[in-house]
Amino acid sequence: MQWFECWFNTPYYHLLYGKRNEEEAAFFLDNLLKYLNLPTGASCWDLNCGKGRHSVYLHKKGFDVIGTDIAEESIVIARQSENDTLHFYTHDMRGLFYANYFNAVFNLFTSFGYFKSKHEDEKVFKSVANSLKPGGVFVLDFFNTELVLKKLVSEENKTICDVDFKIKKKTENGFIIKEIVVKDKGKELRYKEEVHAFTLSDFEHFAQAAGLKIKKMFGNYKLEHFNASTSERLIIIFAK
Repeated sequence: MQWFECWFNTPYYHLLYGKRNEEEAAFFLDNLLKYLNLPTGASCWDLNCGKGRHSVYLHKKGFDVIGTDIAEESIVIARQSENDTLHFYTHDMRGLFYANYFNAVFNLFTSFGYFKSKHEDEKVFKSVANSLKPGGVFVLDFFNTELVLKKLVSEENKTICDVDFKIKKKTENGFIIKEIVVKDKGKELRYKEEVHAFTLSDFEHFAQAAGLKIKKMFGNYKLEHFNASTSERLIIIFAK
């Protein structure tokens, strides 16, 4: 089992990242949707949707939404919000989902770069490209690697709802690695995150290989200009 299949299916993942709330999702998506100007009823794919917070908000904005994630436990929770124009499925992002179907695909909150080989990440881009209708857009929200590396804290401790997290971070073989030790009610559990330290040039390569073009880049959820040295995020809009 790969690290994300284990970690994302635990309640500790959601506890650690609980600050990523609905208000933040709404703020980001409002800005994105204003820029994208998608037609009412457009088909949207929330790729790696987690529990579905972005999917639910997109649906409230009048879109036909499908959310997918490899974490079955998250999809079970997301399905509580399903209706005729909002659906959730367990799916591996490397595989084609629907062909020539979506007006827009959203991959948010650094839900990319998890695989050992860059070839597998290329598969994701090709899957997305094949799923888009002609003229469709792909929104990818990734951390800004240059800033992350500059501010990398090697070790930190957090206590959330009486659960202790000891987190160690390092770089190794082109990955940013986070080792997480959880202590909860006398239990000690160990998890890991391994994300490729991708930069803009990597995404340019993936896009070219998949037949996508970069339309616009932003550096934060306010959609301000991207600066490799100072921006919090690398948000890229690709077009088919």
